[in-house]
Amino acid sequence: MKQIEVQIMGQSYLLGCPDGGEAQLREAVERVDAAMCKIRDAGKVKARDRIAVLASLNLAFDLAAQQATAAAAPVAVPPAEAAGTAADTAETDPKAAQLIQRLDQALAGDGHLL
Repeated sequence: MKQIEVQIMGQSYLLGCPDGGEAQLREAVERVDAAMCKIRDAGKVKARDRIAVLASLNLAFDLAAQQATAAAAPVAVPPAEAAGTAADTAETDPKAAQLIQRLDQALAGDGHLL
């Protein structure tokens, strides 16, 4: 595990970083630093520990809101499914029709896929 030195609100921290995760960790540090500096610069809170707690809560709230939005977003239908069912494809594509016919013949004797 690699160690990297970062600055958060002007203070240095030595953090452990998994191999290949340095860019992601630095991005996280930038987000935390920006969130903490924003609270500090607003001038209402001075204690570092309170700033850290408020910044953590803000970041967690933003993440939860993003996840809720992503969960509520409609799922895109892949182009193959948007074009129609296999039967629709078989009607317009002779090779697909032949393949479906061969699959039907191969599976007809068994009746079970597994």
